[in-house]
Amino acid sequence: MIKRTILVENKSSITTKNLQLVLKTETRETTIPIEDIGFLLLDNPEIYLSIPAMNLIIENNTAIIICGKNHLPNGMFLNLNSHHIQQEIFKNQIEASVPLKKKLWQQTIIEKIKNQGELLEKLMKDKNTFDFLASKVLSGDTSNMEGVAAQFYWKHFPQPNLEKEGLKRERYGDYPNNFLNYGYAILRAATARSLSGSGLLNTLGIHHKSKYNAFALADDIMEPFRPLVDEAVYKIMNTHQEQELNTAIKAELLQILTRTVYFKDEKSPLMVALQKTASSLQQCFTGHRKKIKYPKLWNSMDIE
Repeated sequence: MIKRTILVENKSSITTKNLQLVLKTETRETTIPIEDIGFLLLDNPEIYLSIPAMNLIIENNTAIIICGKNHLPNGMFLNLNSHHIQQEIFKNQIEASVPLKKKLWQQTIIEKIKNQGELLEKLMKDKNTFDFLASKVLSGDTSNMEGVAAQFYWKHFPQPNLEKEGLKRERYGDYPNNFLNYGYAILRAATARSLSGSGLLNTLGIHHKSKYNAFALADDIMEPFRPLVDEAVYKIMNTHQEQELNTAIKAELLQILTRTVYFKDEKSPLMVALQKTASSLQQCFTGHRKKIKYPKLWNSMDIE
């Protein structure tokens, strides 16, 4: 079942009654079944969220995302007891060997580089060398092919409204970095929710290791999916003149979560695919799988 993403931008009161989320603004009252909600995105400093409502939301494995003054996601609440064998899964994850984590990171970066190459081919209508770069990724990506690919990728990324090729990618940079940052933050939250739902500890990454990062594992696993955000931002730049985030642009970026991706024998929305990917990672830690189950972001007809 595809869960709903609820964006709240107005002064509101959020409570609960009969397992329904009750959302009240100055002009209307809306009720939504809590079981239907996957993400609750709060983007107004005058939102009241009751503790009973918060508890029911979290028990449903719904992610509550808080936005800061810049309207970018700034924090997240997740269920810490979302799997029936939580302690065993944590133990397997903590005790995972360094060689295993290096192999998983190698696979992750290979997938990311291939996806970047496919998107550039799709946008530029021209072949590139990303498959070759992907073939050179070593265990743990010790030669930093991720960085080599990223430099080429952003140097040639098209910017339709600005009539130029190449983009200076910065965390706090100018347009369209603000769109990219918003999309990545949503992707990060969705990845973290899926990992938590599979009983995994988001704080403990396979590559990212900063002691200040509470979502290191999500930052690892989201990497191959980033080109979906890049594609969405490219399309927004083609269809919108605005260079500041507004409600319409946020709504388009949130649609990434329902974007179709492709596994070998099936296709599914990104929100569901992330759950499959997270579950496969858990199985890698238990020894039941050797590789993470990443989907293809486009089918052959998309690339042509």
